[in-house]
Amino acid sequence: MPERMHVFSEEIDSLADAVVRFARWRARLDPVPLGRPRTEAELEAACGPTVTPEGIGGQRALQLFAEELAPACLSIDHRRYLSFVPNAPTEAAVLFDLIVGSFSIYGGSWLEGAGAIHAENEALRWLTDLCGLPPQSGGVFVAGGTMGNLSALVGARGAAEARLGRLGRPRPHRWILLTSSAAHSSVSAAARVMDVDVEVVPCDEDRRLRGPAVEAAIDRLGDRVVGVVATAGTTNLGVVDDLASVGEVCRRREVFLHVDAAYGGAALTLPELRPHFAGIELADSVIIDPHKWLFSPFDCCALLWRDPDHARAVHTQHAGYLDFLNDHGGWNPSDFAIHLTRRARGLPFWFSLATYGTDAYTNAVRATVTVADKAAAMIEESPHLHLVWPRALSIVVFERIGWEADDYQAWTVKALHDGTAFVVPSIHDGRPVLRFCFVNPRTSVEDVAVIIDSLA
Repeated sequence: MPERMHVFSEEIDSLADAVVRFARWRARLDPVPLGRPRTEAELEAACGPTVTPEGIGGQRALQLFAEELAPACLSIDHRRYLSFVPNAPTEAAVLFDLIVGSFSIYGGSWLEGAGAIHAENEALRWLTDLCGLPPQSGGVFVAGGTMGNLSALVGARGAAEARLGRLGRPRPHRWILLTSSAAHSSVSAAARVMDVDVEVVPCDEDRRLRGPAVEAAIDRLGDRVVGVVATAGTTNLGVVDDLASVGEVCRRREVFLHVDAAYGGAALTLPELRPHFAGIELADSVIIDPHKWLFSPFDCCALLWRDPDHARAVHTQHAGYLDFLNDHGGWNPSDFAIHLTRRARGLPFWFSLATYGTDAYTNAVRATVTVADKAAAMIEESPHLHLVWPRALSIVVFERIGWEADDYQAWTVKALHDGTAFVVPSIHDGRPVLRFCFVNPRTSVEDVAVIIDSLA
């Protein structure tokens, strides 16, 4: 007789109803509360022991989560959560996440998860088409931009090794990766994991990485260059590197080009912003995070490969117990990144695309850019504020005239405590600033006005 936790009972049936009711309530809640962090001592006092030999029961656990634990988490989809890169999943994507969890789908091999992987590949095809990658390109959904960048750069190293082998040249003692100072922190983290060095290539005054500077670095470093990382939407300012000139140099010099479009790639849905990304079609790999600006739940990063066969050669794992999977079935997602066990994390994104259509995504992204434009104009019109960088994609960076770092910190803490907004300070040219990142179509001009008024 199985343990009661693997038997569907009336008790579990009642719990299922409660869980679904709670999930539906949260999915349609608007506005959502911002939430507020609590100390460990406060949560221990409020919740008491929850993991016990006898268990506390599902209804009690759900009650504690709803009343004590969830309010101690910030709602990243709050309309005035404008820090970092927020998250605003669609209702359809959130609800389908429940279904993904209810199915024991292994998303690593075609043999075991063909239906799920087919659906994910439909969503990936839309993204590769947005990038202008060739028809044979493809990809995989991984946990986040950090894993996507690391997996891509392992692919870059494989390409560099193959190139030197083809030319009969020795592998260098130390590889070196070329990127800009505005590259995401995960790029240098990936380099540390891979034990390769990083060379920061200088940008122009507009903070864009450009081809001539990249080529000068390749001329100086030669075969040590393992690859180039360009950014399509820097986290702090939203700047898109000069992908066309960087891509041309990388094609001509046979150097692997990875484009980190984790945040900015969503703007490819807008014809009016597509020119900023000219040259992305030259990339050997690209990442785009649907959980950032394409309205998917956490965690969902699309890693796209120009040549999937190259990714397979680098990432496919070999073992006696895997041979059957490798020999039966075509598209195994475990072959395209650093993972084996894998949740079919792209399904909520696919379901949302299938539900609403891609035109709805274009309209939603455009709505956030429109609000960002209006926010920049409101800041320029405010005598106590100064716009320090032109609006780029959906990011607006500004300063409160006369404030120092402590003033920004105090305002952020008060705004969070009051439930007004969550906007953390950042740094620009050595000075503290505030930064809005708009990815939530529910965020309105009125929401921006509330924040600006609180800064007076």
